[in-house]
Amino acid sequence: MYSHGSESLIKQARDIQESELQKFYSRLLKLLQGKELSHETIDSLQRLLLILSATKYTQRLPPELQKRITALLSSSAEQLQVLSSAVLRETLPSPGHEVNYNQEKTSLMNSHAAALLLSQARSRADLSSLCTQLIHGLEVRQAEGSAHSLSHTLPVINTILTHSPESLSEEHVTLLSKKLVDWLRYASITQGGGASSGGFFTGPRSRQPVPIAELDGTVSGDFFTVLCVGQGFTDDQWMNVYSFSVLRHWLLAYHSVSNGNTTADTDDRSEVDGSVVSMVSATSSSSRLLPPKERLREKAFQYCQRLIEQSDRKAHKRIDTDLQKACLVEAVCILDCVCEEDASLVFRTFPCVKALFSRLSSDLTFARVLLPIAQFYLHHGETAAVDCESVWNLVFGRFPAELFNEHFLAHELLRFLRLNLESLQLRVPQYTKSFPNLLKFLAWDSPAVVCDFADLLPSLVTTGTAVELLHTLLDLPCLSATLILQHRSACLPISDTGGRPLLLLDAFRSPSYRGLFLFLLRGEAGSGDTIDRLSTLHELLAEAADWPRVVQCAQTVPVLLYIFFNTVITGADDKLLAHLILVMLERSSLLLNIPKYIKEIHRVFSSQLLRLCKLHPSLVVDQSHELLEFAGATVNVYNKEDIYTHVVWVLGEYLSVSCDSRCSVRLITSCFETLEAVLFEITSSAPPPGTVCPAPRVITTLMSALAKLASRSHDLIPRVSLFLSKLKSVNRGGSLPWCTNEDDLTAIVTRGEELWSLLKAPGVAQSVLTPPPYISTPQWHRDTNMATPLRLRALTNLTHSM
Repeated sequence: MYSHGSESLIKQARDIQESELQKFYSRLLKLLQGKELSHETIDSLQRLLLILSATKYTQRLPPELQKRITALLSSSAEQLQVLSSAVLRETLPSPGHEVNYNQEKTSLMNSHAAALLLSQARSRADLSSLCTQLIHGLEVRQAEGSAHSLSHTLPVINTILTHSPESLSEEHVTLLSKKLVDWLRYASITQGGGASSGGFFTGPRSRQPVPIAELDGTVSGDFFTVLCVGQGFTDDQWMNVYSFSVLRHWLLAYHSVSNGNTTADTDDRSEVDGSVVSMVSATSSSSRLLPPKERLREKAFQYCQRLIEQSDRKAHKRIDTDLQKACLVEAVCILDCVCEEDASLVFRTFPCVKALFSRLSSDLTFARVLLPIAQFYLHHGETAAVDCESVWNLVFGRFPAELFNEHFLAHELLRFLRLNLESLQLRVPQYTKSFPNLLKFLAWDSPAVVCDFADLLPSLVTTGTAVELLHTLLDLPCLSATLILQHRSACLPISDTGGRPLLLLDAFRSPSYRGLFLFLLRGEAGSGDTIDRLSTLHELLAEAADWPRVVQCAQTVPVLLYIFFNTVITGADDKLLAHLILVMLERSSLLLNIPKYIKEIHRVFSSQLLRLCKLHPSLVVDQSHELLEFAGATVNVYNKEDIYTHVVWVLGEYLSVSCDSRCSVRLITSCFETLEAVLFEITSSAPPPGTVCPAPRVITTLMSALAKLASRSHDLIPRVSLFLSKLKSVNRGGSLPWCTNEDDLTAIVTRGEELWSLLKAPGVAQSVLTPPPYISTPQWHRDTNMATPLRLRALTNLTHSM
């Protein structure tokens, strides 16, 4: 984990003796008492930090040394601020020198000092005292350059509000809400530092205040916002920017503060120097009659409307265009917050948000702005009784279809879906039908979004979508390859490692196969569960089987299939489950030719088939024709060993009157004859060319299934006994065309002898091969009539008493 040199330094720091440590403290104190701090001082501080952090217990520094290090927090060198803050966080305050928040010079505070103050708070009372000092410090008339310290005050308060909202009182909320109103709405409207009119006789008297400008260069005619520009900014303008950055979190979190009685503050007067409060006081008297929280909401509403208006201006610089988009996202989110708290604002806000959506919806470069607008529609569309269909057609239609390769949008859209899952299921019918489009994000970048889809997939599974969703999950590697073709065909030609153009690109552009790719690229469910020419599609995509993006996508499918079946089993009816069994049997031979992928899918199908039949044994009778057709195909023994073995097992286990009264002797006989034919065929000849010998598990499972069926219809016992008796005569030490391994052959013969012995006593055979539930799932440890519970309790008492 550490290099040898690092481990040596840490060991030295841990092994330092107390006498040596005291000498080091004295030497460092002398260095700190000098007029100038040298490199030796910085090296000593770094060594002190290593000593303190490498030891197990928190230590105390000598009072004078701690005082000197604390003074470094206000140093002009940031390196010293960082070192001193880190050292003090590793120490305990000296007795009698605990942090006194009332004596802290908040006007000199920087981010490192603020972090130290926050880390040294030991209780809720300490946090409350810190809040009191910080917030009351905002009320004091600040000196020139004070915005620097205030900019660090807001994040500290924001952090406290995040982790311990109960530390803020109603008074704190009121005071800070007032200050935020001042900074947001009443910041100066002239540029900071003044500007010269030019000329030879330029001097202090000739400097005139220059108004702030908009991003398009025009003079601003309204109040200052973060989208105003100038040659310089005043302190209150900087605080306007800082206030906007914490506004949304403040609006979301301040309701957690214990509610107290708030009264209208008719004497609220701004104390921000240089503001235009006096100019607008006459026009804002109505808002001043509101309590501080409501007034902050009102000013936040006005500020965001102004930002939306400013975002329509043509910016001269690209960086300003990006700033407009970022501010639009924040503005719409803040409007959503204020409307959540005050429903009366919905009707005032919706015209503005609706106009913004109409302006931006045709330009997908604003997609990340349109998501907060969709959030607003989701929260307040019903209240305002507006039609949201165009919004959802954009979010679930064009976004995934055209921007599936935008990583940031994928993250934000999937996060939006996860956070609003319940509301989307209830209010947005397009959501559950949009999975063919949404899965494009997964097909394009599986590792980055698989966790999101693990959360979303259960909500997409319904009775109407389950079958098509299963087909779509199995076709995800094909979709991944198709998206790669779609993305590159319009710009760069695709070449393989040898530089040869891919034939697949020609197939993608060919009208003959266009329908196959268009089905994979469909935007919503409902056009059909799957397509008829899947085998053709898989042949076309054979070249893509080793593309990294396709391979990554294939690796995620088994995980999603487990989630899919876990969801289906909890609420699906027998009809749907029967249909899913048919899909599994059909699709086991219709998968993109990636060997590891096929093997994993077969493993998933095998386990889920077993699970479905165990929970619903009647499914075996319902789908007996299809199951027998699958089990009767000898080719499945060699190509689909895992799933074939499980199909045979469920036929032998659940084709019984005890599981379903519809199970007749005729059905048992038909199943027996089908399995018997397969067993005779694979044990009487060598495997087909290009295949290996059937696995011993397949043969023993077939024999066990035949024995189970014969035990339920005694007329069949002679037939299976004949085969088993012939098997006894096989030379265990030799090999056969259908089994070349001696150990495997021995295991098969041994199993045959066991079954043959059981079938000599048909009554015993049925009890052993198909035991009743009370025997196969015993609960003797709970049966008070048995001796087992008494023995368990006695053993428990003995072990506990030892």
